[in-house]
Amino acid sequence: FFSLHEMSSTPKGGKDKKGAKAGGKKGKTGGSGKSKKAGLTFPVGRTQSLLKSGRYASRVGKGAPVYLAAVLEYLCAEMLELAGNAARDNKKKRITPRFLTLAIRNDEELNKLLAGVTIASGGVLPNIQQVLLKKKGKGYSQGSQEV
Repeated sequence: FFSLHEMSSTPKGGKDKKGAKAGGKKGKTGGSGKSKKAGLTFPVGRTQSLLKSGRYASRVGKGAPVYLAAVLEYLCAEMLELAGNAARDNKKKRITPRFLTLAIRNDEELNKLLAGVTIASGGVLPNIQQVLLKKKGKGYSQGSQEV
């Protein structure tokens, strides 16, 4: 009879075609990670490791990375919603840096939060001063003409 290791297509302890270890998980299937427990999409575990490695404090509480991941997820969702609306208004299906800039600069709170941030290829808000616009009513052709 054959053992399980002889029947597998990968050598013992080796890797299969997709790079996953033989005998290990091939994908996330029903894992109970910190993000899933918190009901978040943003990675709580990665946020925790970044908080620890960043040396912001000597100790990091259990709730801090969850709270930070939730705040970052909310801010991203808010910005993407506004940028998606800007793209849809311009009849485009792809969010570009230009639409991100328009979304951020037209929103009072996001503009205040990201006042010192420059987005590459974002451009500026269109703004023409009223003095430079043509005046309605009197034009150059209706000026004082004496005959």
